[in-house]
Amino acid sequence: MCLSVLIGAHLITAHTVLITTLWIFCVAIMLFLGHFFRNPRRIPPEMPENGVLCPADGKVVVIEEAEENEYLKTRCIQVSIFMSPLNVHVNRNPVTGIVDYVKHHKGKYLVAWHPKSSTENERTTTVYRIKDTKILIRQIAGAMARRIVNYLSAGDQVDRSHEMGFIKFGSRVDVFLPLDAEVTVKIDQRVVGGIDVLAKVKL
Repeated sequence: MCLSVLIGAHLITAHTVLITTLWIFCVAIMLFLGHFFRNPRRIPPEMPENGVLCPADGKVVVIEEAEENEYLKTRCIQVSIFMSPLNVHVNRNPVTGIVDYVKHHKGKYLVAWHPKSSTENERTTTVYRIKDTKILIRQIAGAMARRIVNYLSAGDQVDRSHEMGFIKFGSRVDVFLPLDAEVTVKIDQRVVGGIDVLAKVKL
C-alpha cells in the first residue's frame, strides 16, 4: 500500500514537472516570437528630400565602393546593415519616391555577413527613384532567415519610413548609393530603421 502511494506520488510529481516544463517552454517561444515579429511605430525625422533613411535596424558592417551588376550596372557606395535575431526585422522605405524595379532571387543561405551573401543568397532587390537618382536596396536571407517578404511592385509611389518588407530570423540589408553620396553612418554603428539617416544624395 505504502509502495503504491509512493509510486503514485512520484508519477504525479513527474507529470507535474513535465507539464510545467512544457508550459514554460511554450511561453518562452511565444514571447520570443512576439518579440521577433514586433513592429514598433517609427516617426521619421524632419529632413530634406535628398535624405536616405536606414531601411533596417542593426549594425553597419560594410561601407565601401562596390560594383552593382544586377540593375544599376555601375560602381556605387555599398552600405550593409546586419540584423541579428534580436533586432526588429521590419524593413522600411529609405526614401520617398517611385519604385522602378523589384525582383526576388532564389539562392543559398550563407551566413549573412559572408561577402558572397549579397550575390549568392536568397535575396530581393528593390530600386527606388527620386527624380533622376536611383537607390538600390537588397534584402538578403541569412543562415537562419528562410523567407523574405517584400510588399512593393514596380510603379508604386512610396513614402520614406513606411514598411517595405520583412526578413525572418537574422539577415542583412545592402544599400547601393551613387558614388557622390554623403554617407552619414560609420562602421559598427547600431542604427534604427526609418529614423536614423544613412546618407544624403545629390538630386
